[in-house]
Amino acid sequence: MPVSTPTHHDRHGHYPQASSVADFEHNLVAVRARIATACRRVGRDPSEVRLLPVSKTKPEACLRLAYAAGCRLFGENKVQEAFGKWEAMQDLTDLHWSVIGHLQTNKAKLVARFAREFQALDSLRVAEALDQRLQAEGRALDVFVQINTSGEASKYGLAPEDASTFIRQLPAFSALRVRGLMTLALFSAEAERVRRCFVLLRDLRERLRQNAPSGIALDELSMGMSGDFEIAIEEGATVVRVGQAIFGARLLSDSHYWPATSSTDAAQPS
Repeated sequence: MPVSTPTHHDRHGHYPQASSVADFEHNLVAVRARIATACRRVGRDPSEVRLLPVSKTKPEACLRLAYAAGCRLFGENKVQEAFGKWEAMQDLTDLHWSVIGHLQTNKAKLVARFAREFQALDSLRVAEALDQRLQAEGRALDVFVQINTSGEASKYGLAPEDASTFIRQLPAFSALRVRGLMTLALFSAEAERVRRCFVLLRDLRERLRQNAPSGIALDELSMGMSGDFEIAIEEGATVVRVGQAIFGARLLSDSHYWPATSSTDAAQPS
């Protein structure tokens, strides 16, 4: 596979703040062009890759500009922040929300109310809490199982060797529609170390597919963020979570968002 694609450190801090609809339109065109170029390198159709704009830490006004530029789905890490934005933006009836960060069981009731998908499922306790709340709401939720492909203790997600046992238990939760796997790659300037995380997730998905329970779809691979999504696409990503390349660099450095420990509602750079 190509090794010339950028990684986190190459691009962080170089994204100007998007402050108008035109800025967002420009950034979306640029990101989609990067997606298309990465797809061409490996003979993929760009339509196979879904762009998830990550709006965490950004105020409602910015989200409304992004919406005006065409965004209809936003990814958020912190549930309470996302829920507040959802409440404030219910006038936009075709706007949907993806929760992409770690979830405590006591926040499941919020996710069950507003989210279209949840990309960080790594606990049966969370699965049970979500299922109960969703049943009460009369809703279903698309979910991705989060895998810790870097082996870092600071990251959430199941160990790859635990994924099969975990997934075999998910049919018990009928309100959860399992769509695929998600990972956060190693935060590194070395492209090949980042790539190994994506290869691991893709290979794990192929193994899990061989004996996945009935009704469990593992079609999706959510991997890749602003600095490394080209590598992820080269290795099979079907969803890329892109924040800074669309919204602009965040006010604080990536080290603030990247968890030093597995703290509550830890955020990741996107």
